[in-house]
Amino acid sequence: MIGVLLVDDQELVRAGLRQILTAHHGFTVLAEADSGSAALEEVRRRRPDVVVMDIRMRGMDGIEATRSIAGLADPPPVLVLTTFGEDEVLSGALRAGASGFQLKDAPGEDLIAAVRAVAAGQGWLDPAVTGRVLEAYRAGAPSPEAASRALAALTKREVEVLRLVGTGATNAEIAESLCIGEGTVKTHIGHLFTKLALRDRAAAIVFAFDHGVVRPRS
Repeated sequence: MIGVLLVDDQELVRAGLRQILTAHHGFTVLAEADSGSAALEEVRRRRPDVVVMDIRMRGMDGIEATRSIAGLADPPPVLVLTTFGEDEVLSGALRAGASGFQLKDAPGEDLIAAVRAVAAGQGWLDPAVTGRVLEAYRAGAPSPEAASRALAALTKREVEVLRLVGTGATNAEIAESLCIGEGTVKTHIGHLFTKLALRDRAAAIVFAFDHGVVRPRS
């Protein structure tokens, strides 16, 4: 059973999300929150498997809440669910540590698939914004030739780590998947950033997509 925390400042929206999720076997809504600060409290108290997070809320917004959740020990993945598809919202959510981004006007089946994906440690991007997310992080990236040379210079283990980073996996999930320590994972990621001239984890995700290490959903 996938335990979900719903975060949205509109009660009707939360009710709709709850109805979609609970109508499918395998989901339970553990709690709801109407602000980022309340979401952080519920994460600490309920330990959900996935947080479905709105962006525009009073007080602590969804991006800041996502950043705070990502800073916790063993944080749950956050799926950002919003009506706003602007580039600054996309990049802000990913930089804050979100594992997925889904627009609210998508069918309910997409929400179900997105929650399942991030719960399984995978990344998720709404197909309507995938191209723009990739373009947003290509600015300042190394040239294709330099990037290809750098990718070829990675060790087998570093490529494995990059592939898992590209799916949105956390350090703990990467460590478990590869049977190595989290400290070793952090070391490998640091090497990746240096070798590939990447500035952050979000840029690593885009690099993985750009160079076929991770394949985008069709």
